[in-house]
Amino acid sequence: MFAKLAITVTLAVLGLAAPTTESVERRQGLARVINNCSVRGSVALTFDDGPYQYEKDIVNVLDKNGAKGTFFYNGNNYQCIYDQSMRSNVKYAYDHGHQIGSHTWEHKDLTTLSTAELNRQMWLTEQAVSRITGAYPAFFRPPYGNINDNVRRVAAQRGQSAVMWSFDSEDSVGASVAKQKSNFDNVAKQFPNPLLSLEHSPLCKYNSSITNHHHRSQFHKSPHTMI
Repeated sequence: MFAKLAITVTLAVLGLAAPTTESVERRQGLARVINNCSVRGSVALTFDDGPYQYEKDIVNVLDKNGAKGTFFYNGNNYQCIYDQSMRSNVKYAYDHGHQIGSHTWEHKDLTTLSTAELNRQMWLTEQAVSRITGAYPAFFRPPYGNINDNVRRVAAQRGQSAVMWSFDSEDSVGASVAKQKSNFDNVAKQFPNPLLSLEHSPLCKYNSSITNHHHRSQFHKSPHTMI
């Protein structure tokens, strides 16, 4: 099961030791929020807003550099996840051993939705991922990073943890390839601080084979462990 794989592989790095506050939150039925990797020297690479036409390029770059990524997919954002080419891209990423998470159906601000609509936005994407890959996502990323207790409560009921990020490549605000390279160079120098990066697969037309290859090479030159 995908959830078991996520627990034994990904959460081994992303998981945080449960402090008292987290124990209280769990008793209150709130999903865990993961803000960074817990293992010093580790790097987790994540890509939002797909599927889109560049997924296979990104997967190939990751594979070439011996790295794994997590793709947080929408159901109907840039393109519909059920389009044949998009189904193929999602399956390609999954079959190559990359993690598939939910970014919900239409990229709505979840904190503004009713509980019923929130469940709908999450369920539609979970169903699509399950139909395409045969696996159920154990993680989701709330659009815009917006989350509140109601979102966490629904996520907990759905058996999911929320994944945020500790580093933004700034691709979504129009950062140039040179700027993104500089951003990754700078953060790679901060070893052994862990890193949970944020990128967007639909924005990788010009930089998937440049920026991604570059920052993976930079991290491989440093003692970081790519996961």
